[in-house]
Amino acid sequence: MVAEDFINAKHHAWERLTQLTSRAQSNIIAMNASELQELGRLYRQATSDLAQARRDFPGHPLTIYLNDLVARGHSSIYRERSSPITGIKNYFLYQLPQAFRELLPFTGIAFLAFFLPALVAWIISYQDPARGVALAPEFQPVIEDIQAKTEWWRNLNNNNAQGAAMILSNNIFVAFQAFVGGLSLGILTLYAMYYNGLMLGIISGAAQNMGFSENLWGFISAHGPVELSIIFLAGGAGLQLAWAILRPGMVSRRAALAMAAQRAFRVSGAIVMFLILAGLIEGFISPQYLPLWFKIAVGIISAGSMYAYLLLAGRNVQKQESAETSALKLEIPAL
Repeated sequence: MVAEDFINAKHHAWERLTQLTSRAQSNIIAMNASELQELGRLYRQATSDLAQARRDFPGHPLTIYLNDLVARGHSSIYRERSSPITGIKNYFLYQLPQAFRELLPFTGIAFLAFFLPALVAWIISYQDPARGVALAPEFQPVIEDIQAKTEWWRNLNNNNAQGAAMILSNNIFVAFQAFVGGLSLGILTLYAMYYNGLMLGIISGAAQNMGFSENLWGFISAHGPVELSIIFLAGGAGLQLAWAILRPGMVSRRAALAMAAQRAFRVSGAIVMFLILAGLIEGFISPQYLPLWFKIAVGIISAGSMYAYLLLAGRNVQKQESAETSALKLEIPAL
């Protein structure tokens, strides 16, 4: 039997197991007896399918897919009940950072979709601000403020709380656009990255040309690293949704999108949490008359702490789960 025939014969059962596993992970108590029995039966069948795939199709993407499916089914069936507090702790300490790391390839693509237009716009705007603003005429008032050496962000000092709320609302809108834009096959996500990169490139290039760059970066440096990182993360989550639609793999597009959405929504806590942090910094620290070194330090410390958490948290559990999955593979032929 070739892999394609094996997939055609089994994929409906795998999709059903994916649905039941997702329900069990979210609220297993709400599942009835027949669903629990079906979950157990499909899980045992999937372990047998994995054993056959490892024997007949080693190195095929199907084997990787089944390994992930069996591992998630195993954790859903054999996990211990936990209190809501434990669930929240597990989410922030393990599930969220692990989901962030799973999205890194897509987040990298979102970063490039932002950075490349920003770089091109910066070069054009630095050489000739008039040509730069021609790329997006709506930024003409900002360029005029830069030319007049007007630090427009100082107005935030008149009402820091209101300014922080306004900034947070805008950042959430951009992140939401990047996230949900994945459902448009990623077109709106990529546009959001492109447009915001274009904006930063035009403004910063003109500021460099007009001797205003130190003022501008003195405003951006405190909140920018966290804010932009989370925008890239939202873009990565959106692109993962788009990829699931375009390349569903061994399952239907509906099932692939459901799995991608589950992974993407796991990082929503980070998006909200760190956008709030960026909004508070931008509203209360960035517009203040503080030394540039202090604002740079705030940006480095806040972004460094964020990346340390997202890149390092939950790794011990990840290694433990990998070991358990390896042990599970050894037991499969005996089932």
